[in-house]
Amino acid sequence: MQWDRKPGQALAVLALTVLTAACSGGSPDTAAPNVASLAGAGSTPAASASAAVASRPRERLDTTPEEYEQMLKPFNKCVREHGAKPKSEWNRKTIRADAEKLEAVSRICEPLYMPLPPWEKDPANPEAKDFARDVVKCLKEKGVKYVAVGSNGLDIELGGANNHAQSITKGMDLMPECERQVAAARK
Repeated sequence: MQWDRKPGQALAVLALTVLTAACSGGSPDTAAPNVASLAGAGSTPAASASAAVASRPRERLDTTPEEYEQMLKPFNKCVREHGAKPKSEWNRKTIRADAEKLEAVSRICEPLYMPLPPWEKDPANPEAKDFARDVVKCLKEKGVKYVAVGSNGLDIELGGANNHAQSITKGMDLMPECERQVAAARK
């Protein structure tokens, strides 16, 4: 290697050489020890968790109850494998114990297998709060009297402080239509 070039070029060549040796494996004494990868035995827990989150199913605004049950199968399997019961299998006599077990196991299974919410309602979506505000506006335009965006900026609260039954019923009936309208307008 010639060192009569500019110092910046020499540094760049040296850095590239070291990086190439580390990435390609190089000789055992020059390779980086225990380099993590997304696949294989050397994966770090953070990389594995990121890959698991990326593979979680995502609900859609029009997901049917049957489709959602299909999405829950890996979560429910994980729950059973860790000694708890899914909510659908709880027994009235043991509901408190079942709930406690599920709460403990959910810390393990939820981040890996629980379906993600529709993108329009996902806290990770920077436009989710705008979506919620627009859905509330739509519901008000359709005659729902007591409706507001919840304190977290994402949830929609129906009925107000008085639990106005008509607003709750009408809001629940019109919510899917308003969500679809707002989503279509954003595309």
